[in-house]
Amino acid sequence: MDMIENRTFDELAVGDSASLTRTLTRRDIELFAVMSGDVNPAHLDDEYARGDTFHKVVAHGMWSGALVSAVLGTQLPGPGTIYLGQSLRFLKPVGLGDSVTVTVTVTALDPARRRVTLDCVVTNQHHDPVVTGTAEVIAPADKVARARVALPEVRVHERGGRYLELLAAARNAPRVRTAVVHPVDAVSLLGAVEAAREGLIEPVLVGPEAKIRRAAADAGIDLASLRIVSTEHSHAAAEAAVAMARAGEVQALMKGALHTDELMRAVVAKDSGLRTARRISHVFAMDVPTYPRPLLITDAAINVYPTLEDKRDIVQNAIDLAHALGIAAPRVAILSALETVYPKIASTIEAAALCKMAERGQISGAIVDGPMAFDLAVSAEAAATKGFVSPVAGRADILVVPDLEAGNMLAKQLEYLADAQIAGIVLGARVPIMLTSRADGPLARLASCALAALLARHQATPGMIGTP
Repeated sequence: MDMIENRTFDELAVGDSASLTRTLTRRDIELFAVMSGDVNPAHLDDEYARGDTFHKVVAHGMWSGALVSAVLGTQLPGPGTIYLGQSLRFLKPVGLGDSVTVTVTVTALDPARRRVTLDCVVTNQHHDPVVTGTAEVIAPADKVARARVALPEVRVHERGGRYLELLAAARNAPRVRTAVVHPVDAVSLLGAVEAAREGLIEPVLVGPEAKIRRAAADAGIDLASLRIVSTEHSHAAAEAAVAMARAGEVQALMKGALHTDELMRAVVAKDSGLRTARRISHVFAMDVPTYPRPLLITDAAINVYPTLEDKRDIVQNAIDLAHALGIAAPRVAILSALETVYPKIASTIEAAALCKMAERGQISGAIVDGPMAFDLAVSAEAAATKGFVSPVAGRADILVVPDLEAGNMLAKQLEYLADAQIAGIVLGARVPIMLTSRADGPLARLASCALAALLARHQATPGMIGTP
């Protein structure tokens, strides 16, 4: 067992020293910023740092000071030491990847008060001093030997970090002219205006003009630059937006303050002109802090109890979206309660059939496997423990759920118990449809717009996999 043992005052002599070496990582900087609240952009913003004094991101000065404290508290003198004072002089910056060595050396002893003075030097990998100083402590009188405390695992996750990457990619795509259907509340209007400001969409507001302008005035939103297509009510707004998409006036639809059923009823109507040979389905794009890649979940919002034929389209729609997001060969896990075909659980039989469809080319552009329990799909450790061998296990990009109930519960559990960010889009129609919710935060709404922008660009590129 790793032990920490101190040096009592009586065991110390002038010239005694101890040291530790640490290489600075971005995670160190982020953890120090979270702990201290020091969010100086010189430490956290690459673009800002390039124009700052050192032209690169550097560590907080007191990060080195904390390493000095670590040596004093764990090695020399060690447990039982009382810190009295510290002087530090910062000579050179410590940048990402720099390896620093902290050395403390006893320079004076005061037996009457058990006080110890130590010289402190921090050097980099080139042996150049970056920090120097002096520490004064009270050394312990009693011997202490303790097992080193195991620290909790800390995960540093920028909330919505993958969505920010998604937004950056979408800004390189052309703006998508989008009919925002019945945006008669502040939430709908703000979502559309913010997406326009980010360069993702060109919104066209479709709904009762008086209500739209009243909501904008109440929220302090300027509509001067936005086109409004006035309709009598929400039902008419849905029909007008669908007609605009059919005529090619807009390339996407966004739900405003109306029920999803009302909008989708207009989309799937036989004369809507937006239906394709594909089954329409929904995909949640999840940013899960504990999962190392973006995660698509389908279908958790449109198809309640999809048939096998429906599921073929649901899978292919999600694969096409993954391609639009730059995932060339997405790994698709067909979820069920277990990983073997069991006649009494219909989803296991359908999963096996979908895999055979993929093998025969009826589903293309992905690596498909199932049936598969959720833990095996997302955890390589679980797969290894159970002896489950699959190219998808532990690395799934797409999770295909048995039905809407299972999918909705899975998505909401990740959102509320795993702090996941959640954005969604409807696929399989002539244009992408953003079914934003009043509960969605600003970043989730922007992410839905980014999905639509990337998908529209993908579908408009000749020869792209999944292009209709």
